[in-house]
Amino acid sequence: MKLAYSKRFLDSLAEAPPAVQKAFLKQSQFLLEDFRHPSLRAKKYEGLEDIWQARVNRDWRFYFSIEGDVYRLHEIKSHPK
Repeated sequence: MKLAYSKRFLDSLAEAPPAVQKAFLKQSQFLLEDFRHPSLRAKKYEGLEDIWQARVNRDWRFYFSIEGDVYRLHEIKSHPK
C-alpha cells in the first residue's frame, strides 16, 4: 500500500500543531502496515460512503479512502467532542 496526499490534507497537516504532525507520522506507519491496527481505531465515516476515519491521537482524526493499493488522505482535523 501507498499513501497519496490531497492538497487539502497537506495544508491542514501544515497548520496542525507539531505534536499532532509527529503523531500522524507514527500513525501513518501503522496505516501502511495494517489499517486495522488498534491504535488507529479505523472505521467507516458516518454519512460518507467510502471514507474512513482514523485516530491521530485523542483529539485529532484523519480521513482517507482506499483506492486499489493507495490510501488517499483527504483531511486531518481536530475531533469535536
